Amino acid sequence: MAQTDAPGARTPGASRPRWWTELPLIMLVYAAYSAGRLLARGDVSTAVDHGLAILRLEKTLHLNAEHPLNRLFTAEPWLGIPADFWYASLHYLVTPAILVWIFRSRGVHYRAVRTWLMTSTLIGLVGFTLLPTCPPRLLAAGHGFVDTMARYSSYGWWGGDASAPRGLGGMTNQYAAMPSLHVGWALWCGVVLWRYGGSRLTKVAAVAYPLITTVVVMGTANHYFLDALAGAAVMGVGLLLTQPVMRFADLVRARLGADREPLGTAVPGASHAAGSPIVSAGCQTSAGERIPGQRVPGQRKPRTGPSASPADTGDGAPAPAR
Repeated sequence: MAQTDAPGARTPGASRPRWWTELPLIMLVYAAYSAGRLLARGDVSTAVDHGLAILRLEKTLHLNAEHPLNRLFTAEPWLGIPADFWYASLHYLVTPAILVWIFRSRGVHYRAVRTWLMTSTLIGLVGFTLLPTCPPRLLAAGHGFVDTMARYSSYGWWGGDASAPRGLGGMTNQYAAMPSLHVGWALWCGVVLWRYGGSRLTKVAAVAYPLITTVVVMGTANHYFLDALAGAAVMGVGLLLTQPVMRFADLVRARLGADREPLGTAVPGASHAAGSPIVSAGCQTSAGERIPGQRVPGQRKPRTGPSASPADTGDGAPAPAR
């Protein structure tokens, strides 16, 4: 059976990324995701049909937990209002906070967990494009769902359009419900906290955060239970693709590096010349000499000791006294 590396497995030659390259990369990917999510609106009637099909399937499988949770959150504001705050804000805060924590304290594992998150997010974007889905809160009132975000909007900054700030509802795609990346990102946070958080508190948070998020997205009528399962499945596929994506990125980086013109071109024979005493044409130096002298190839070095002869020191040089 093939073995999948853990998201934080250290790859040979891995180095800690630099924040000034990571931040623009993350912002670029998130901007592309947001723009793609906004453009992948689809037809409203098709999205409603998909939502009703999911609801019928859940009822057939007895998985319809959205109705009782939504009734509870609607009847109890002390549950509904915090749930709306949870849905509208935490995935924007917790996910980047854990990315920064991993970058600062577990730098060797950062690239793998970041790649896992980004790959899964892009897979989710494909799901939004291929399967636009009407969330429960936008179905006709006869289906029994109440939009808690709209009911409790006076308590928060959001309006009646999902978790978008009041007045910016047109900047979000309300039919991007399948898969639920609220649940997917929460699951990613939970796995990272469980694997790299050393305390018991972080392990409790690792389990509680994705579970509570799953309950919240159903209780606020923003997602079906199958949306949550799809979000978890997307993260699983992203995990399986993490190592291949990293290897592909390394290959592309190596190809681009090989295609670049080097700053300095090696001169043929330069390495051989580096070990030679010849510093220019015919000029040589030896130990104790400061300035190279011009020599004729094959000429012997003059002897400077007391036994030097006139022939050794030159034609006009006097012989040393004996």
